[in-house]
This record gives sequence, C-alpha cells and structure tokens, in this order.
Amino acid sequence: MKIVYQAFFCVFCIFFAAKVSAQHESKLKIRIDADEHLVHVEQQLTFYNQTDRSLSEIILSDWNNAYSAKNTPLAKRFSDEFVRSFHFAKDEEHGHTRLHSITSGDTMLWHRPESQVDLIAVDLKTPILPGEKRIFTLQYTLKLPSAKFTGHGFHENGYHLRNWFLTPARIEDGEFIKNSHNNLDDISNGHFNVNLEIENPEAFIVTTDLDKVSSRIFEGKNRIDFALYLERKSDFLSYRNAFIDVENNLKPEKTDDIQRAIIVDRIVNFVRDKLGDYPNRKIVVSQNDYNKNPFYGLNQLPSFLKVFPQEFIYELKFLRTYTNNFLKQSVAIDARKDNWIYDAIQVNLMMDYIDTYHSQAKLTGNLSQFRLLKSYNITNLQFNGQYNYFYMLMARKNLDQPLSTPKDQLIKFNEQIASKYYAGITLKFLDSYLGDDIVEKSIREFYKTAKINDVSSADFASILRKNTDRNIDWYFRSMIATNDIMDYKFREVKKDNDSVRFKIKHRTDREIPVPVYGLKKNQVVFKEWITTVDPDSIYVIPRNDADKIVLNYKYELPEYNMRNNWRALKSFNFSHRPVKFVFFKDLEDPYYNQVLYVPTLSYNLYDGLTPGLRFYNKTMLDKRFIFDINPAYSTNTESLAGSVSLSFNQNVRNSKLYHVRYAVGGSKSHYAPDAAYFKFTPIVQFRFRPHDLRDNKKQLLSLRQVVVHRDPTNYQIDGDTQDYSVTNLRYVDNRTELTQHYTFLADFQAATNFGKAAVEFQYRKLFDNNRMLSLRFYGGSFLYNKTQSNYFSFSLDRPTDYLFDYNYYGRSESSGFFSQQLILAEGGFKSKLANPFANQWLTTVNTGFTVWNWIEVYGDAGFLKSRNQNEQFVYDSGIRLNLVTDYFEVYLPVYSNNGWEVSKNSYAERIRFIITLSPGTLLNLFTRKWF
Repeated sequence: MKIVYQAFFCVFCIFFAAKVSAQHESKLKIRIDADEHLVHVEQQLTFYNQTDRSLSEIILSDWNNAYSAKNTPLAKRFSDEFVRSFHFAKDEEHGHTRLHSITSGDTMLWHRPESQVDLIAVDLKTPILPGEKRIFTLQYTLKLPSAKFTGHGFHENGYHLRNWFLTPARIEDGEFIKNSHNNLDDISNGHFNVNLEIENPEAFIVTTDLDKVSSRIFEGKNRIDFALYLERKSDFLSYRNAFIDVENNLKPEKTDDIQRAIIVDRIVNFVRDKLGDYPNRKIVVSQNDYNKNPFYGLNQLPSFLKVFPQEFIYELKFLRTYTNNFLKQSVAIDARKDNWIYDAIQVNLMMDYIDTYHSQAKLTGNLSQFRLLKSYNITNLQFNGQYNYFYMLMARKNLDQPLSTPKDQLIKFNEQIASKYYAGITLKFLDSYLGDDIVEKSIREFYKTAKINDVSSADFASILRKNTDRNIDWYFRSMIATNDIMDYKFREVKKDNDSVRFKIKHRTDREIPVPVYGLKKNQVVFKEWITTVDPDSIYVIPRNDADKIVLNYKYELPEYNMRNNWRALKSFNFSHRPVKFVFFKDLEDPYYNQVLYVPTLSYNLYDGLTPGLRFYNKTMLDKRFIFDINPAYSTNTESLAGSVSLSFNQNVRNSKLYHVRYAVGGSKSHYAPDAAYFKFTPIVQFRFRPHDLRDNKKQLLSLRQVVVHRDPTNYQIDGDTQDYSVTNLRYVDNRTELTQHYTFLADFQAATNFGKAAVEFQYRKLFDNNRMLSLRFYGGSFLYNKTQSNYFSFSLDRPTDYLFDYNYYGRSESSGFFSQQLILAEGGFKSKLANPFANQWLTTVNTGFTVWNWIEVYGDAGFLKSRNQNEQFVYDSGIRLNLVTDYFEVYLPVYSNNGWEVSKNSYAERIRFIITLSPGTLLNLFTRKWF
C-alpha cells in the first residue's frame, strides 16, 4: 500500500510541476487621490489558461465592490452578526469599483453575477484554449472603504490595502471558484506575478511584502496575495536575518527593542525549522492583521492584572500573526473550502512552540502561583490545555461543526476560535498516534508542494497516507468530515496480579484509536493504543502494578466527557468522585464532583435588597444534569426567599430537533409588601433549528405546569386568585439579525376557572436609509372564563403576570416609578387607560418608525371586549427613545384615548421605560454575535 501511495505522489508532483510553469501576470499602475480616497488603476492582465478545457468567460474577484451597498454578501454577513458600523456608516465611508473598460484587442463585455456584486464575469468573444495566454487591459477607479469595517481601506493615517485590485479567481476542477467577500480573509486567487507602479508615492511611506525595485515600482513572483500599507507616518520596524525580512508594527506591550528582536528571531527560525523556507524575501506582520485574527484566551485580560509577562503576550501575538500570514501568503488552497488545513497547521505549530519554549506555562499565567487559587482546575491547566476547552465549549452546546464545513458556513465562534483549535488538536492527536514525527514530516512535504502549486485537502491526505503504513482513513472520515462526538468509557474491568481485562464502550460507532494508561501513585507505568474499539472485544494488557487505568489520560483525544474515563484497580473498586466546593467558577474537573458557590444579590420593591448564596454544578462547560439552589434573605420582610431548579439536558446531534430540556423548579418571593408567592414549575422544552447553524432562525415548543400559591394581602382583594395551577403550551418561531427580525408566538393556557389562547407576531425592518419599521400584532381570547376578577384577564399595558414570568421590579404597584416599568406583552400599550382589562378577547396592533437615529414615533390601536360590555376601540401614540432595542427604551406618550397626554398633570408619571438588569439577559447582547 505504501508503494502505491509513493507512486501516486510522484505522478502528482510531475503533474503540478508542469502546471506551475506559467502563471497569471498583472502590471498595475496606480494613482491615489487622497482627498476622495480614490485609486485610479491601469492594469495589464495576462491570463494563462492552466486547465485542460477552453474557457468562454473568466471570473475576476472585485472584493472592493463588496462595500458598495447594504445588500451585498458582505453587508448581509454584517447584519447576521449584528455589526452596526457598516449599515449606519456615511455614504463616503462605503467603497465601490467603477470599471471603465476591459479590452483585449476589442472592447470586452462583462457583467456581475447575480447576487455577487464583488465578482466580474468577462465574456470572451473567442475562447481561451488550454495552455493559451491572453492579455487584457483594464481601466477602473476604486473608491476605498473605511478601514473600520474590516481593517482594510482608508484611515486617518493612510491606507491598509489587501484584496483590492481585480485578479483572476482560482480554477479548481475546471471551474472558477466564485467566492464573495464575507470578511473572512479567504480570497482564492491563482498564483500570479505582479508589478506595481505607484505614480505618487511621495505622499506616503510604503510598506509591503513585495520586492522594491525603485521608489515607485514593486514586484513579486509566484504570489497568491500581498499586503500594501500607504501611511503618512509609519511605525513599522524591520527585522532581518539570513532568510527573511520582517516588517512588523505589532504594539510593543512594554517590551524593549532587544526583547522584541530576540522573540522575532526565535519565532522566525522555529517556523522555518518546522515548515521550510518562506518563498518570498519579505513578510508583513501588522497590528491590523492581529486585530482581525487575535489570540483568544486569558492573555487578553487587562494588563494591570499582570497575569502574563508583557514579553510573553508580545510573543503570543507575534507567533499568532506571523504563522497566520506565513501560511496564508504561501499555501495556495481554497481558503474557504479547505480552511481547516491552515488552522490545523497553525495551531499545531503554536502548541509545539509553547511545548518547546514555555512548557511550564499555565492557562492562567501568574495566577496559578497564588495559594488561594491553587485548588482551582483552571489554574492548574497547562497553557495548551485551553484549545480542547474552547472546542468543548461549543460541543457541549451542540454548536460544533465538522472541520470540513466551508468557512463561510461556520458560526462566528467556530470560525474564529473553536474550529481552529479543534483542527489543531486533531492533528496533534494524529501525531501522537503515528509517532516518529510522521505528521511533522508530512506537513513540511505538503508545504513544499503548496508554495508553488495549487493544492487541496486531498493532497494533504495523500501525503499523510504515503508517509505511514497505518490506516488513517478514520482521521479524515470521522474527525474531519463529521462532528460526531468522541466519548469512551470502560466496561467489565477485571484484574489480577499480572494483567488487566476490560471492554471499552464508545458513544458513537466511529473507529478512532484511544490510548489506555496505567497509573501507579499517579505515575504512568504503561500506555497502550487500542486501535479498533469493539464493544464486544475483551482487551488484555499487562498490569505493571498499576492501581488505576485511565482512558485518554493526557487529553490527546478531544473527548466529549472525561468524567467516565478511569477505573481504580484496588481490592474494592470504588471509582466514585469526591465532592469539591469551588468559589464562583471553574473549569470542569473530571476527578471531582464540583459544587460551585457564589454570593448573589437581587432586588425588588417588596423584598428590597435580597442577598443570597447560590450553589450550582454548572462549570464553564454545559452539563447534562444541572442543579441550581439559591437560598436568599429578604431584608424588607426579614424572611427567606430564593429559588431552586433541577434540569436534565439532552442534545440531539445533527438534527433539526437539537435540544430537549426536562426541568423542575421552584421559587419564593414577595409580590406585595405583606405577601409572598410560591411558584412550582415542571417543564419540558423542545428546541429546533435549521441545519445551517448560521441561520438565526430558532423554534421552541414548551409544555409546563405552573403551580402558584399566593399569601393573602391587605393591598389586593382577589379571593379566587390565591392558589391556582395553569397548564401552558407555547410555541415560538423567530429569526433575528440587525436588519430584520420576526417572532411568531402561539400560547395556550388551561386552568380550573379559565382557558385562553393567544397569538403574537412581531416584525422589525431596518431600511437602507437607516430608518426602522416595527410592527406587532397581538390577539387573545378566552375559551372559558369563570373568574370574577381581572387577575387573569388580558391587559393593554401592564399584564398582571399571574404566571410570574416577567421581571417586574414592583409588580403590584399602580402608581409611582415602579408602576411605569413597561413589559411589552399582551396589548403592548404605553399609555395607561382607564379600563385596560378584557375578560373576553383583545386584539391590538403596535407600530413604530424611526424619525432620526434612535428617536422613533409609535402608535398603538386595538379593540377589547369584556362580558356585558360593548367592544371598545383604544389607541395611543408618542415618542420612543430606542437606545438599545429590547434592553433599554423610554416611551413618551403624546396622544391617546386620554386626550393630549403632554398636557396632563404629572406628565413624568406617564413616561414608561424598559430596562434590563439581569446579567443573563444582558449577556445575550454578546452571545447573539457569536452563536
């Protein structure tokens, strides 16, 4: 088999050696208009058909035109990730390309493909034959965008340019790769030679990785991209050794010139030893590059904490940016389809570097030296251990994606963090399994080929298979092509004086090797690889006096659950985990049952400040079973309050139904100065989502029983509302992004004395002129109603919240500041009308429209009907200050059924507000951008 792979690889090399004999060429002459941020370009493009078929059109990437409108793929990407800067930018901050002409003898016809305005399709009057070259002359003007969107474009000091000129898209399998700009830095160009002439360079200091021919002319050979910085003041410094010149302007992080020079030289030589020579003489490492692709981890904590030495932080930043640019500028792969190869090689390099030069570094740096923190798992974890935890954060949330997923289909957290790290640790695992530096040799071989040829993941796989006699199909089939979880545990362990017998169970049927360790007094006495896990097979290993056997002891395998990986070999085989109390938060420790505790403080008008102590078991990773107990003390009533919940979470992999939650919870708090309520709720929830995880559409189906006991109070007289139980079935369907949002809700409730059904629809649209339209419809009707009070009635402006779902700060208040809190539910009115309740049915429409920036006008209208009363038409209107939608809003009533609200006495008491203080709710402002 190995001979077959070697023969195949030789043919592969010969084929690509022929392919690389000719490349595209671009001669660019540019003139910069700094006042208007224009670049006037004359380009001579020599296109070489390296395919084996005739081409009737060619595709040019024009990523500068991605900034031209608010409906381009780039703009939609920003909207999907709630990035406001592009949509609300001034017109002069956007960019575009004005193509004046394309000629090749005659004037050529061209068009932009539908929905891809950042590509240009050139229609050829006569096809370009295989092996033929054709020269095109292009004249166009670039209006550069602001660099605040993607880091590329104009800024106050000049220009950062990348992917700015028209260049032929890469051809793979006979077809052009038509990738639009998605702010992923993954343009797929074919190799090209470039000659760049800047007509007016005297206004700028030019920094580039092209070779300098003169003050005006720069050139590069066999490129797939290049960087160009034109700045009025430059802070780039040059570092040179015998192999490469580094132009570097990373922030110095309080390091001196000598420290930075030593770090740069060390990393440059390390990467060269691992990969080989860089194909170009120069490379640019910029702060701008780092900002776009930072090292996510605890080294980003504020510098005053001094968790890591400043030179170590600088070292990490340079290592991250240098390896990223080194690979992206020299490895010619389809960076969208096969991006995992970049990530795997880069993270593997970074882990090797830490193991070589900082093997004792901890995840929390100097914090690990504090005696009070030594018991925390997070302070004892090695620095390289963080990669597995960041991946596991997504896996436990059922948000991980296969490494083979194209980069533009990854959710943001996976694209920037989890998938990168998972790619690196899977390659590290393969290296541990194969040994003999096979992976390192294969990476060097792959890099040598990729420097001069277009390559793909199939080529990387071929090289790896060629260099080993072992079957590694499982690596590509199970670890790259799927996101199936890996979770092993022992079964039927038996031991005698000389050997250990056991079975191994794997949660999925994927054939992935797993290492088995034997430990004696926590020292490794043997390690054996189980290459094929068969649940019916009995494995026998010499014991070597081990007192414990552990699967995946050194975390080589990115395993879903490490808590079931060990078995004691003592006379009495107890493998229980002792309880460990941990203050605040910690990483999951597989050898302990962790109970976390933290002080809490909440507030409402009746309980006042309510301090408590929360006990829970959810670490930084999600768990299947979660308990959360929060006893608290009400300072106003001098009585106990608090909550308790138990939940079991079931993730369903690769299914539209992705999560099922079974839970039971209870809480006690006060709803009036002299009365408490007790709420008990068993619930089951089913969550659905599309297979495309970037789609922000989510669906929820929940069934719960809400059992409430209310103490009697002198402030309210509702004799039939003290004790009740409500069955509640609810369905929610929503999709949300910056420019568009909708929610549909259907709700059914049944109790002894009433039954009701309601539907709600919300829609928000942000138009290109930055004005927003908000629409909401609510309709509800009682199916039966035997109650005598309005406690269970529909409400126009302030629902009674008999299910105790809403976070009222003063739920029983009818006047004063706390009565002005607005919960946008049921009728959704903002004005307080004389009779806001309906005990038969209620329908309302709520609208809003932007006047300027965050100032909107709103209007509400509807009908309500109660027993023995005629239908009543109601309305209100006013001004909405939409500071942070759904989180911080102020409503100023103007006109309603009450007349002119602004002319009434005590107008300040009519103002309504929405304010969110819950940390969990506020956290959604962050998570919606990443997940």
